[in-house]
Amino acid sequence: MGTTHIHIVPTAQTILPDSEDAIKGHFREVGPTVHLSKNLSPLIAENIDKFLAEAFDQVSLNDHDWNSLFWMMHPIGPAVLDQIEGKLGLEKTKLRETRHVLSEYGNMASPTASFVLDEMRKRSVEEGKATTGEELEWGVLLGFGAGPTVEATVLRSIPMVSN
Repeated sequence: MGTTHIHIVPTAQTILPDSEDAIKGHFREVGPTVHLSKNLSPLIAENIDKFLAEAFDQVSLNDHDWNSLFWMMHPIGPAVLDQIEGKLGLEKTKLRETRHVLSEYGNMASPTASFVLDEMRKRSVEEGKATTGEELEWGVLLGFGAGPTVEATVLRSIPMVSN
């Protein structure tokens, strides 16, 4: 098996506008609970293309062909994934690993993104891909959190080196 490299290039963060009640967290006897508003998915989709454009303009990748990237995302839920796919015109295979992790483990909050990253790495190695980013050089890791906030990390996948 080879060595894998993914470099973090720039990051961008934002709080979604008009989103005060979109995500509510509570601490209860059973532990933390999170309630997502039905408006969260459209709110994210409404703003995602502008937000991603700002992140990728920092590395002069401003043609905004979102299907030319590998995608890793914190899977809040299927509705958010569907809305983002639709808004950006993503091919169904782009969120394959994200959907797999969601179906296997559910939304585990922040650690979910690491599981998606590992799933893409493993699948790329198993399929003999040239990079851990499905043979693509550039990608994005999207995270969502309280606020609600959106964080985009632009990633660059360096070719794998065989041992």
